[in-house]
Amino acid sequence: MKTQHYNKLLYLLQNCTTLRELKQLHGVMITTSLIKHVIPLSRLVDFCTNSPNLSNLTYAESVFTHIDNPSVYIWNSMIRGHCNSNNSVKALLMYKQMMHLGHCPDHFTFPSVLKSCAATAKTSKTDRNYGECVHGRIIKTGFELDSYASTSLMHFYCVIGDVDLGEKVFDEMPKRNVVAWTTLIAGYVDSYRGGDAIRLFREMEVQNVEPNEVTFANVLAACGQCRDLETGRFVHGIVRQIGFRSSGMNSSMNIVLSTAILDMYAKCGSLNVARELFNKMPLRNLVAWNSMIGAYNQYDKPREAIELFVDMKNVGFSPDKVTLLSLLGASAKLGALVLGQELHAYVEKTNFGSAVAVVTALMDMYCKIGDTHSALRIFDGLPKKDKLAWTSLIMGLVMNGQSEEALSLFDKMQRLEGVTPDHITYIGVLCACSYAGLVDEGIKHFMSMKDLYGLEPMEEHYGCMVDLLSRAGRLKEAEELVGKMPMKPNLAIWGALLNGCEIHENVDTAGTVGSHLMELRPESCGVYVLLSNIYARAKRWLEVSSARELIREKRIERTYGWSVIVT
Repeated sequence: MKTQHYNKLLYLLQNCTTLRELKQLHGVMITTSLIKHVIPLSRLVDFCTNSPNLSNLTYAESVFTHIDNPSVYIWNSMIRGHCNSNNSVKALLMYKQMMHLGHCPDHFTFPSVLKSCAATAKTSKTDRNYGECVHGRIIKTGFELDSYASTSLMHFYCVIGDVDLGEKVFDEMPKRNVVAWTTLIAGYVDSYRGGDAIRLFREMEVQNVEPNEVTFANVLAACGQCRDLETGRFVHGIVRQIGFRSSGMNSSMNIVLSTAILDMYAKCGSLNVARELFNKMPLRNLVAWNSMIGAYNQYDKPREAIELFVDMKNVGFSPDKVTLLSLLGASAKLGALVLGQELHAYVEKTNFGSAVAVVTALMDMYCKIGDTHSALRIFDGLPKKDKLAWTSLIMGLVMNGQSEEALSLFDKMQRLEGVTPDHITYIGVLCACSYAGLVDEGIKHFMSMKDLYGLEPMEEHYGCMVDLLSRAGRLKEAEELVGKMPMKPNLAIWGALLNGCEIHENVDTAGTVGSHLMELRPESCGVYVLLSNIYARAKRWLEVSSARELIREKRIERTYGWSVIVT
């Protein structure tokens, strides 16, 4: 074929708009033998796999199967096409086939392969291992020096939750661009290591790497995680100074960055600033509404959260899972049973009834309002009960004084359903034993944490056990347990022991425990008053006088009780 016809065909492929046109051009390529030429054949496959208008992997595969010796470019197109269509398994099979046939991957192959490994590694340890094998292939072929391949590798480790390995890849990169810095910052944020993300951003500044909009959005999220308002304001100032709002940044990125700034202020507790920014936003997405509603709920302003939700509905936004979780929390805090029931009805009418987090929040809401019957009904209706659902109901029953029911549920969870409890489950179980005065059973469960499930007791578990033993009058055992703790006892633990001393009028132990509490919280009036009351019951008036004298000497203000009636 003449050069002008050849170039015309490439031009037509480039500007093809329908699958019918593409098939016609494919026919021309077959009849003119251009199908054997690498460039037009590569264009044809690439258009079938990656064109936004013509993506048709089925047709691409039919073309691919008739290619005698596909080039690396064509293999890459097929792998990338399957990866972008969320068929990660097929993308990895294509890569394995490519390697089996002896083709050497290039730096364009690895990003799609690693993205596919990351997508499947969350559910399969094998694919995580396969991603590590790809890492070995990158090193073997020398592509670890390529920033594109290295950044993809770092992203893979961050996505599967191994940020330390991602950091190691980052440290070994000879040249880092803004994408590499931003990828690791985002990895820290996704792993709830906001402090490391902020540290890396500061280092990025020292290295004179100019951040982009995505960098700023992730750093703002890190500030929200750490409640680092100072750094958040600093980043906000840079964004205003650079003027992304008035630059050529597309509107969707503008909304994302504006929402990130709003979310940072909201999570840091600057609700007035956050609301002012929210009111000034020309366009609000659902994330912005959720940030503001969630902040009101988080900082104990449930009425404002519900009022904002009403405004949100009035402008045509429908709640998602995040909205419902915040609203159910607000309903629980207000004791708003009617609103909670309305949200329950909405959940049942929509597909949110299959979301375990939402259903668990519903159960928690009913328990906090005191309606454990509704919580149990929801629980019984769950087709699949995970650890979170069991734990939530156990905690809810304990909260409502139904300790025996909670312990019975815990027994059923292990014995009949085979669900493994976690640290939080055991907090509920030990609290139930404490409230019910079941000392021996509490000790048995405390020991089973490590013996049966390999769970090391935390501060909260020791606190529950000290409270259980102290309430039962076994103060000597409680003291011994405090002495054996692998961590330093906190206020709650010493407080539980002092409370037991008051109940059982153990004056000597009370003095020792009180001295520990005074060291931890010297300004707390409650410790001195409680000690004074214990001494008064024992008619040890000299110690009573000493305790009250300490209050005067330290100029501690007494907190008086008060009542309020909400109308």
